[in-house]
Amino acid sequence: METRSSVNRTDAVTYIHPCYEIKNFSYKFTTTPSAVCVMLYGFFTLLSVATVCGNLLVIISVFYFKQLHTPTNFLILSLAFADLLVGIIVFPLSTAFSFSSCMYHEDLFCKIRDSLGMYLCTCSILHLCCISIDRYYAVCHPLIYKSKISRQVVVIMITINWGASALIGVAVTTPKSKQQCQETCFIDILMANTIGPVLSFYLPFVIMLCIYLKIFLVAQRQARSIQARMKCGATVSKMERKATKTLAIVLGVFIFCWTPGFLCFTFVPLTNSLVPVPVIESFVCLALTNSTLNPFIYAFFYSWFRSAFRIIMSGKILHGEFANTKLCMPKASETR
Repeated sequence: METRSSVNRTDAVTYIHPCYEIKNFSYKFTTTPSAVCVMLYGFFTLLSVATVCGNLLVIISVFYFKQLHTPTNFLILSLAFADLLVGIIVFPLSTAFSFSSCMYHEDLFCKIRDSLGMYLCTCSILHLCCISIDRYYAVCHPLIYKSKISRQVVVIMITINWGASALIGVAVTTPKSKQQCQETCFIDILMANTIGPVLSFYLPFVIMLCIYLKIFLVAQRQARSIQARMKCGATVSKMERKATKTLAIVLGVFIFCWTPGFLCFTFVPLTNSLVPVPVIESFVCLALTNSTLNPFIYAFFYSWFRSAFRIIMSGKILHGEFANTKLCMPKASETR
């Protein structure tokens, strides 16, 4: 994720990262890390491991179990692969090359970190947007769902997601040379603080918000229709609560993880105010945590994935053929 905002090198020097020290006019990793530094790196390591393990479970499940070979799950598979790369690449790079150290002296690894972070995080967000479109057709137009969301359509969605994310990641994080940019780069600032966030976050967010609101309204209308015909208010009430809870968690986690950082990086530069480096690093960490939570939201919610995870974690797939195993099917309310 790109982290350009109103922070200059002086601020980076003023704030000394708990894992770094200024020695011989150079910003280097401390030889005697403090307890805070150890805890910070331990926390990032745990997040990285949780991200990798959670998304690996999703990837293995979809690849191995034939019952999970559906267009919807292929979208979740691609999302899990993007989030897996966040855990393998972005988390370690963000740990090794902190924001404060990169502000003090930018090098190739800092640029690679920014570009890969923006690329993979944008890819993850666009996948969430595509999954919301898939859920829209499944709930609101079930009769035409299979014709609208076919495997070919899903492949096109996935291809566009990875391609568009690459273009956004390169365009937003590639700086101009000093010959092209003397003191300020209007195009760079416009891409980093306006166009990039709009394409990476704000537009997908608006699409997701509108789609999930439509799904919620349709689910309520369907529940009331069932209630009127069957007069089983208790069951319908449970379905409504399940649908509301699921949509609230999906949107709530997404907004909680991504909104603070993007609002900061978009609007703070317009005020000419300075953002403390620890705040920016916290926003970046919070945004990356969304890749840790995605497997729990989009996979652990469904009983067939839970059944697959139990088989994988028990090691049974190493000692027998379970690809054709009939996994536990979800309840009606879970498909919402």
